[in-house]
Amino acid sequence: MARTRKGRPVDGILLLDKPPGVSSNHVLQVAKRLFGAAKAGHTGALDPLATGMLPLTFGEATKFSQFLLNANKRYQTTAKLGIRTDSSDADGVVIATADVGADVTEARIAELLVEHFTGEIEQVPSMFSALKHNGQPLYKLARQGVKVEVKSRKVTIFSIEIMAFRGDEVDLDVRCSKGTYIRSIVEDLGLLLGCGAHVQVLRRLDSGPYRAKDMITLDELREIAEPKVPEEPQEGIQARLDALLLAPWSAIEDTPVISLAVEHCYLIRQGQKVSVEHPPVSLVRIHEQGSNTFLGIGEITDDQLLKPTRLLSTQAVS
Repeated sequence: MARTRKGRPVDGILLLDKPPGVSSNHVLQVAKRLFGAAKAGHTGALDPLATGMLPLTFGEATKFSQFLLNANKRYQTTAKLGIRTDSSDADGVVIATADVGADVTEARIAELLVEHFTGEIEQVPSMFSALKHNGQPLYKLARQGVKVEVKSRKVTIFSIEIMAFRGDEVDLDVRCSKGTYIRSIVEDLGLLLGCGAHVQVLRRLDSGPYRAKDMITLDELREIAEPKVPEEPQEGIQARLDALLLAPWSAIEDTPVISLAVEHCYLIRQGQKVSVEHPPVSLVRIHEQGSNTFLGIGEITDDQLLKPTRLLSTQAVS
């Protein structure tokens, strides 16, 4: 017997301001339950210590999660100097301490940031990251005392700026490419300074096209989900929640749009290619003329054929 999916069809993206002390999956499950959604996911986990931007995808929007996983990010972090931990953050066990010498100045830190942490750099992810080894997250292996070789990777730091310096603490603002581990930057900076360091505070502000000002907290979400009058119909609560959602295609809002006639939309929905007058491009948003219904994304080939690559199962009007 086929399994039926519990929950209602909900399509869209919610910009949740993750609170500290809980996992990304925990807040995802809370939001999914409040929305009563049949399907939901998140786009890049934040550690329990971390707060901030956690885009949650519902329904058809989950098909575009990869674009957010691959998107550039912005973080603000506080590095605690003079203390190293096994996880390179405040949730870990202290493994070394050292005096923060007089030579550890804001000018010296700024010099190291330019020299070692700007542009394309090589970075070794922490053993406490969510990267997987033989199907197991590294952080689970680390907690079991299992050590594996973690290969370095290239990431890009577009900018890294000092916001404040307090002797044994430094606040940094980092704009970076996907796959960048802030804890690795802080750990490496501490080693270069000779005193060690770990992440004390970490907050993600931006992810791809999404900005911190548009986030909603979990407490605000719970409040919106509360009945406003005795015995308020569930439909009214659902309507308030759904109004918070961004369009499924908002993750790729800067992508070129191509509008098709109804008859061509029919062919696209069947997975067929259609002829278009448009320069070759690897990604376009496909909309229907008139209704502006969003069908999905496609690729325009060198011979000017539009090939659908990822289509929605439901309709979404921009």
